[in-house]
Amino acid sequence: MNEADVRDCLREVSDPDLGDDIVSLGLVNAVEVDGDSVRVSLALGAPYAPHETKIANRVRDVLGEAGLSVDLSAAVSEDLDRDEQVLPDVKNVIAVASGKGGVGKSTIAVNLAAGLSDLGARVGLFDADVYGPNVPRMVAAEDVPQATEEETIVPPEKYGIRLMSMAFLVGEDDPVIWRGPMVHKLLTQLVEDVEWGSLDYLVVDLPPGTGDTQLTVLQTLPLTGAVVVTTPQEVAVDDARKGLRMFGKHDTDVLGIVENMAGFRCPDCGSKHDIFGTGGGQALADENDLPYLGGIPLDPAIRTGGDGGEPAVLGEGDTADAFRVLTENVANNLGIVNRRRLG
Repeated sequence: MNEADVRDCLREVSDPDLGDDIVSLGLVNAVEVDGDSVRVSLALGAPYAPHETKIANRVRDVLGEAGLSVDLSAAVSEDLDRDEQVLPDVKNVIAVASGKGGVGKSTIAVNLAAGLSDLGARVGLFDADVYGPNVPRMVAAEDVPQATEEETIVPPEKYGIRLMSMAFLVGEDDPVIWRGPMVHKLLTQLVEDVEWGSLDYLVVDLPPGTGDTQLTVLQTLPLTGAVVVTTPQEVAVDDARKGLRMFGKHDTDVLGIVENMAGFRCPDCGSKHDIFGTGGGQALADENDLPYLGGIPLDPAIRTGGDGGEPAVLGEGDTADAFRVLTENVANNLGIVNRRRLG
């Protein structure tokens, strides 16, 4: 069997999202045949995303049925040379944003990072909310960043996540009162001077709104996509639209909308109460032809986990399942963005 034969076999493997086979879509980088063994490089860039895992498993099955021993790898070509890239060892950068405060954006960012890490991915979490950094508390980070002789910063780890936050650099009760240029300089330094290492995903928790900090991140980081957080409440949805427009102006793909605080189920009577309304996130997604990533219930366990440093996604029950669905949807949609770009 030669390379052409292998590629013919691979035409039996369909992309579950793009609706064509992986050869026609240009997702097969290279094929090397050596006797009964074959090495295949696939243009897959969302590690541990369920749909990309399904593609890889199908490739193994098809080639295995043809009597071949398969060695798979994944690689995504970059438009820039390595020395021109801001974060050359980070495969994907995901911004988590909201149009207003109080919608649980940091909760979503922390649980998304923990969920990706729990899938097996190498993950970093950058708390870019310089005015209200609270990610370290939400994961109970006991260690602090360390400085190297080269004056770079080695981030601490918790739950397999490499962490960086303004909270590590200021006193616990010190207010952060900075003007835009100072914020820009700080964020640029934190991006360039932190030794993130090799990561599959870097989750960036943006501050709420559409101000200087958000623009700095959009202009500095090579964002793969953004997740927009809202509650069902109309006021929150109105502000989330502003966030969507901000990403649109900067040609950043929005991976979808997540609705936080989507109903409260009474532990005593079992009834569901839509305290902040219902359907706002789904409606916003439909209105803008964007994926709806899922709804996260208003659950006291999320607050307890956030205050106690135990992300809810790592637990059991309906709320943990909702966060896991969110995590998988984000990873799948990020994979779609990458594969569409390649095709």
